[in-house]
Amino acid sequence: MNNIIKDFKTDELSNTRFVHPVKITYNLNGKDKAWEAVKSFDSVAILLYHEEKDAFLLVKQFRAPVYLNDKNHLCTYELCAGIIDKKVSLEQIAKEEIDEECGYEVNLDSIEKITSFYTNVGVSGGCQSLFFSTINESMKIHDGGGINDEQIDLMFLPLEEIEEFIYDESKAKTPGLMFAFYWFLKNKRTK
Repeated sequence: MNNIIKDFKTDELSNTRFVHPVKITYNLNGKDKAWEAVKSFDSVAILLYHEEKDAFLLVKQFRAPVYLNDKNHLCTYELCAGIIDKKVSLEQIAKEEIDEECGYEVNLDSIEKITSFYTNVGVSGGCQSLFFSTINESMKIHDGGGINDEQIDLMFLPLEEIEEFIYDESKAKTPGLMFAFYWFLKNKRTK
């Protein structure tokens, strides 16, 4: 990914679409407290294993909040993922994200739930549901890359390079991605 970032600045946030900053006040055990938080959508994320390539299909994209905190990271390495913003099953949302971001069409019954967990609990507290699915080239229907103005690059990470990748601090990656790799090695690798 060859990103050129210009005119990067921060402004006050108002009339938001995806996150809503709030100040929370409450009383805990008789003591008044205050906390800054962001109300956000829950999400799905999918670990995609490509059977023929013996590799994982990862998503690379520019994430402004990561860049805000560390200008050395022009992209993050992530699982295929998306917000839960409609009233359909989580598996259906996962299927749509696999299509939009990665260009593969999977069957709903091939999407396996791993677990759910809370992300960034100190700020947003959003719940992410983690899934797994296998893909192969017969399922490829387009190049992927996201919809609208998303600029998503795809990357295949060979299975034998997982450990090196996890510990490579030069690559910005999410804890959910690393957990998904651990789950795969424990539950799928020997099967």
